[in-house]
Order: sequence, then structure tokens, then C-alpha cells
Amino acid sequence: MTTVYWAISDSVTMTGRGLRHLTRSIDSLLTSIMLPVLLMLVFVYIFGGAIAGRDAYVNYVVPGIVLLCCGYSSTATAVGVTNDMVTGVIDRFRSLPIHSSSVLTGHVAASVFRNAIATVLVLLVAVVAGFRPNASALEWLAAGAFLLLFVLAMSWLAVCAGLLARNADAAGGFTFIALFLPYLSSAFVPTETMPKALRGIADHQPITPMIETMRGLLRGTPIGDSAWLSVAWFGGILVVCYLGAGVLFKRRTAR
Repeated sequence: MTTVYWAISDSVTMTGRGLRHLTRSIDSLLTSIMLPVLLMLVFVYIFGGAIAGRDAYVNYVVPGIVLLCCGYSSTATAVGVTNDMVTGVIDRFRSLPIHSSSVLTGHVAASVFRNAIATVLVLLVAVVAGFRPNASALEWLAAGAFLLLFVLAMSWLAVCAGLLARNADAAGGFTFIALFLPYLSSAFVPTETMPKALRGIADHQPITPMIETMRGLLRGTPIGDSAWLSVAWFGGILVVCYLGAGVLFKRRTAR
């Protein structure tokens, strides 16, 4: 019991550290918010009329933009972890009586908080742009739960990327994956409109079922088996990356 309390207390402390870093890096927070918002406005107001009509398209594209925002925001987690590893901060922490895993847990908790802020702001801009969700209170809660699963999985994946990277620039390369995968999904256009080879990729990668689940919960479109696929994909990613982060952290800090 004492060990659990110790781990929780240290994780809360490290989360506070991550949130303080967030207030000192407003430019990073604004970038992670502004890029998805600008993409949404470009797709809605420039391409929306040609694709499906602006009003219909904004309701289609917003769930994908929300996930894109969360994926891009997780890049800051990778960079933060790498900076801790290469600047000697971890060595200082190791000299203190703190639980080793709390450093990584603090980064992930701060990522969840950062993504919550970004998601709310993106949704507010989306409503102004014409997004009209018709979800019930229960469906909003379910959408929040799926989004939390997505953020946790992406954050622990970012932690692994940060532990593997040898410098902040390499960790920033995680941005490419976070931004590229949604384009090969149903985020911006239905997968049936894609060429056969690309459709095969889009239909069988993890982002598409998560987007279809979010779209179904917020807009009432058919979900099918997307919810179960989302849980399987991102639940699996979360478990593998959480365990992998522990192994990588021990290897990077072993002497």
C-alpha cells in the first residue's frame, strides 16, 4: 500500500512539473491547436463545397480533425521525454527518492491535460464553422472515453519514441506519423472513394475505426464493428507501449 501511495504521489508531482512546462511553452500548445484548426478551416471552406457541400462536410470532417489534433499534440510528449533523457534531468531524478516510472507517467498525464484543452478549443471552433453534433449525454461520455483511450495510446507511443530518440529533432519526427496516418483513413473522405490499394490500407489501419466510432457517436452514423476494432487496436497499442516504455526506460537509465 505504501509503495502504491508513493508511486501515485510521485506521479502527481511529475504531472505538476509537466503542466508547469506547458505554461512555459505556450507556443508549442498554440501550434498543436492552430495546425488542426487551420486544416479544418481549409478543408471546410476551400474543399468542402467541392466535396460534399460545406455544411455536410464540416459534420463529416470534425471527428478526424479532433484525432489529428490529439495525434499531433502527442509529439510534444516525445520531445519532452527525449529532452529529459539527454539533458541529464533523469540523472538528477535518480539521485532522489522518487518512483522511477513517475517521470514517464507525469509526461503522459500532462499530455492528457494538454489534449483536453486542445480538443475543447477545436470543437468550439468547429461549432462556429457549422459543426452540429446530435449526441446524447451518454454518447458524449462514450466519445470522451474513446478519445481518452486514443490519447493514452498515442501518448505512451510518443513516450517510447522519445526514449528511442537520441535528440529532440529525432523525437520531433514522430510528428510525421501523427500527421500522416489520418490522411490514409476516412478522416477527410470516405475510403470507398480511394483507389483500391489505398483503400485496403485505409480500411485496415487503426485510425479509421476510431474515426468512424467518434463520427457515429457524435453524428449518429452507423458504427458497425468500428468500436470493437478501436478498443482492440488502441487497447493493444496502449498495453504494448506502456510495457515497452518501462523496458526502454530501464535500459536508458541502467549503469
